[in-house]
Amino acid sequence: MPTYSVGRVAQLLGVSPDTVRRWADAGRLPTHRDEHGHRVVEGRDLAAFTVRLGQDTAGPETTHLTSARNTFPGIVTRVVKDGIIAQVEIQAGPHRVVSLLTSEAVDELGLSEGVEAVARVKSTSVTVELP
Repeated sequence: MPTYSVGRVAQLLGVSPDTVRRWADAGRLPTHRDEHGHRVVEGRDLAAFTVRLGQDTAGPETTHLTSARNTFPGIVTRVVKDGIIAQVEIQAGPHRVVSLLTSEAVDELGLSEGVEAVARVKSTSVTVELP
């Protein structure tokens, strides 16, 4: 199972390392110390936290999240295989990205809950609405 440093968690969620530390100190995000004494987050714990964070109507504690060139770095929160097709869910900050892939591709990439992944979106048609 992968582990993530406080700094990497901050990058993935689009927040500061201090915000990640506050979440950990408040008991919202489980952490432990690695063999070097650094605070780390287990991949499964981060996956569960990002799902909860994405469901929070207030959103993460940031000023504004952006997607540079339709790239969404995040954590795999769910993989469902059904024969040759697999559904992969990635929580990228407040965004939940769902993709259909072949089961073979999922295996080759080593995708499983808690693994860091980047979703890249290419679309010929994008609809934009005002809230």
